[in-house]
Amino acid sequence: MQRTSPTNHIFVGKKPVMNYAMSALIQLTQAGEVTVKARGMSISRAVDVAEIVTKRLGNGAFKIKDIGINTEVVGEGAEQRNISSIEIVVGK
Repeated sequence: MQRTSPTNHIFVGKKPVMNYAMSALIQLTQAGEVTVKARGMSISRAVDVAEIVTKRLGNGAFKIKDIGINTEVVGEGAEQRNISSIEIVVGK
């Protein structure tokens, strides 16, 4: 997976999907590429952001270049658990 600078990353959380989509669109117009990242329950929201940017807002100018999935271990000792994560690279 191609890595971009940390300034070109959108970390998806609990805000409305359009907030992240507009942020991604702004970064795409400036930098030409953005990575949408999410963990756990926010993964579906990250996929929605990527689809909105490529299909509805971008007018066909942007496409999904790469998708990476991973499992991150969080917590320590007895509190340790696995959380799924996703990175979606969107660019021209």
